[in-house]
Amino acid sequence: MSLNSYLIVGSRPYGEQVCDIRITNGLISEIGSGLEPGDHQVVKAHDLISLPSFVDLHTHLREPGREDAETIASGSRAATLGGFSAVFAMANTTPVADTAGVVEQVWRIGRETGLVDVFPIGAVSVGLHGEALAELGAMAASAAKVTVFSDDGNCVSDPLLMRRALEYVKTFDGVIAQHAQDPRLTQGAQMNEGELSGILGLTGWPAVAEEAIIARDVLLTSHVDSRLHVCHVSTSGSVAIIRWAKEMGIRVTAEVTPHHLLLTEDLVSSFDPVYKVNPPLRSRADTLALREALADGTLDIVATDHAPHPHESKDCEWDSAAFGMLGLETALGVVVAAMAETPGWSWRTLSERMSTVPAKIGRALNHGRPLAVGEPAHIVLVNPQKTREVVPSQLASLSGNTPYAGMTLPVSVTDVFFNGVHQVRGGELHE
Repeated sequence: MSLNSYLIVGSRPYGEQVCDIRITNGLISEIGSGLEPGDHQVVKAHDLISLPSFVDLHTHLREPGREDAETIASGSRAATLGGFSAVFAMANTTPVADTAGVVEQVWRIGRETGLVDVFPIGAVSVGLHGEALAELGAMAASAAKVTVFSDDGNCVSDPLLMRRALEYVKTFDGVIAQHAQDPRLTQGAQMNEGELSGILGLTGWPAVAEEAIIARDVLLTSHVDSRLHVCHVSTSGSVAIIRWAKEMGIRVTAEVTPHHLLLTEDLVSSFDPVYKVNPPLRSRADTLALREALADGTLDIVATDHAPHPHESKDCEWDSAAFGMLGLETALGVVVAAMAETPGWSWRTLSERMSTVPAKIGRALNHGRPLAVGEPAHIVLVNPQKTREVVPSQLASLSGNTPYAGMTLPVSVTDVFFNGVHQVRGGELHE
């Protein structure tokens, strides 16, 4: 048998018609019914759904500098177990990924690990301080070929700096990914601003702090005719602004996280820091608006904002706890759970939002490709009938700060092929 040649038998691409998929030399070489195995290894996939494997435009891998929380290797394992073939690693590392040297380091470690393609995101500003532009051109011209730039964790709050960044990336078709949070309006904020924050005595995080930055930035983007991507949209008002911007022809894309689709501010009443996240969990009305916007394409993609933290950063008082949640391994199940009853949602829509479109935004041209002959064999097989209980100690991440502990998710990733290599088999990783 050929070592990396496979025949996937009986799956349903995009949840539709049953067929067989042949993989040869890293590519999909044949699709049809009743295909003969020949010298290919047979993967029985009856009752499974086949999809292009996922692309995450917003991942925190922590390396270099915070390897106690995550490494590129451990994050890559979590990603592939979650059905991903590519992740974009955020720049808020130590040192910050604001030079060609640091982004190349991240890129090279990702290549050496070899489980997923790791695309570094470069910082917009030096040190994430929001004062001077980082080496955008040098990072774009580096071996890592950076196309996405973000100060995520911090907002680029200076409008002039934001304008200059948008102008600069036009020269190489880059995109600025904004963490939309007005720092003055959220000083000391701990949770969504509303009736519940008053009851709990926690400083509120107003929706307008996100919406005002988005409104400013879509106008700046229109003015300079550049590309803007909005990170982790969390409010119905933000959705309305993005919808208007798209109607006006402004080149803006936007993401929503799995946790903002499923979880609401009510969970904060437990004061369990696992629910402390930036932006905060919002109201039920916001969550419903996000689901509708994801289904109709106003929100272009799902991005995990996978944010691992060591236990000492989360197992503490709410005020002292770090912001962030794990997301890579649970993303598919959480999205299916959140979106199951939303009109217009399907497996094909999910594939668009979690694979095709994020790959296009990040210019990861070898990913997000359709299941078609001649395309790279980045494939995930999903069992739509097999549930999965989330057990933190069983996750591949070095950290355990998942808000889904003990939750039963409705589907499971069973197999993952990366460049035609069968990495995950029966839900287990084979490195």
